[in-house]
Amino acid sequence: MDNYSSDEARWAAVQQRDAQADGEFWYSVRSTGVYCRPSCAARPALRKNVAFHASREDAEQAGFRPCLRCKPDQPPLAERQAAVVAQACRLIDAAEEAPDLDALAAAVGVSRFHFHRMFKAVSGITPKAYANAARARRVQDGLARQASVTDAMYSAGFNSSGRFYAQSPAVLGMKPSSFRAGGAGERIRFAIAECSLGPILVASTAQGICAILIDDDPDFLVKDLQDRFPKAELIGAEPEYEQVVSRVVGLVEQPSVGLELPLDVRGTAFQQRVWQVLRAIPAGRRVTYAELAELAGVPRGARAVASACAANAIAVAIPCHRVVRDDGSISGYRWGVDRKAMLLNREAGSE
Repeated sequence: MDNYSSDEARWAAVQQRDAQADGEFWYSVRSTGVYCRPSCAARPALRKNVAFHASREDAEQAGFRPCLRCKPDQPPLAERQAAVVAQACRLIDAAEEAPDLDALAAAVGVSRFHFHRMFKAVSGITPKAYANAARARRVQDGLARQASVTDAMYSAGFNSSGRFYAQSPAVLGMKPSSFRAGGAGERIRFAIAECSLGPILVASTAQGICAILIDDDPDFLVKDLQDRFPKAELIGAEPEYEQVVSRVVGLVEQPSVGLELPLDVRGTAFQQRVWQVLRAIPAGRRVTYAELAELAGVPRGARAVASACAANAIAVAIPCHRVVRDDGSISGYRWGVDRKAMLLNREAGSE
């Protein structure tokens, strides 16, 4: 409340429609008889008609009714939208077949266009992408529990075996039979080396690098890789693979050289979108989580992109270390803030 302790500061917040002031105070308009949040998008009132209130109860006791536009008697807009999206997610999760966009919008009581825009703004993905992810979870659960692939196919809502097998690589990352065997048969080559950040593990599938992990303990790095790929065949100590590792170490020591080796990036559709944006950020540039959310197409998704950064298992090559707080301070690096600071200083030419 300190920032809005004077009427002048409150009036400035109203004129700027400052959403950060919401909940700090409310204002009423004598000429219309309503009270509003500071961020209300209604037509600006004249200063002489405006009074300020410490709570919405104070405004109502003074005889004012809630504005129909900003709904100051209800939870903040972001909370209301999050509740609507959560309701839609529960409907998708509970449905045998994903409801279409019109049905979902009608069920939560908003227009089709507004619902689609709201869902993407809150969750970071479209309703269709969420429904596909929900179906993927059902496929995975079904393959683990059902007696056959066919049973799993129908339990996940697929009515056609052709459609199921066509989509299964995208859903599972492999054929259904391979997933049912826990991913057994996948071969992952790896090696551990030393770099300026400490021990570093590099691992690759046939598609490309699937992990770059850093820690003080080499044994922990191997265990981490095993936990990520519990059924895969891990192959170490191959002399020819040392060339891949040396190129990754070169990237760590000189980020500006880049890494032209292919990556085998595994994550949700939203995570992959964030990681793709991260790979486009050049060495020496820093972005905030809010800026990264904008670049990823989710302006209000700073927390979601922070979670995607935390889930990244390919250090440096997917440069989540280039994301900082709004004030420029360094935090939130899964391999340690000291390593993050070292990488950023190196890229800035100060190391």
